[in-house]
Amino acid sequence: MARSSVHVSYATVPMAIIMTVLCLFLANNVTHARRPATYYVGGTYGWDTIIPMDTWARGKIFYTGDILVFKYDYLTSNLMVVNRTGYETCIPNEDAKEYTSGDDRISLPYGLSYYIGTYDAADCSAGLRMAIRAKSNQ
Repeated sequence: MARSSVHVSYATVPMAIIMTVLCLFLANNVTHARRPATYYVGGTYGWDTIIPMDTWARGKIFYTGDILVFKYDYLTSNLMVVNRTGYETCIPNEDAKEYTSGDDRISLPYGLSYYIGTYDAADCSAGLRMAIRAKSNQ
C-alpha cells in the first residue's frame, strides 16, 4: 500500500484560521461606513443664549457629512458661518454666509474647522457662537 506524500504542518492550520479571521475583521471595517449624524444645536433650547453654544458642542465629535440643525426665532436672530476672526471678535467677516429661516441645516462637507455665530454682537458675546471641528471619515 502506498503512503500519501501530503504533509500538513500543525502550525499551518492555526495560522490559516488567524489569517481568515483577520481578513474578515479588516473587510468589515473597510465596508462599514459611518452614516452622517444629525445634531439639533442647543438641544431642546435651540440656537439661543440660554446656554453658551460652545458648552453645547463640547465633548461632541463631528464628522464630515454630519448635519447641524439650528432652530431659532427668525424675527429676532440669525445664524452666520464666519471665519475664525469673525468668531473671536463677534464681527462677521465680509464673505460670511448668513442664514435667516429659523430652521436652518448646515452640512459639514469637509474635515475642517467651522465657526458659527450671529450678526448681533451682544448675542454673540453672550455665547451665541461656537467653533467645531469636523473630522474626516477616513
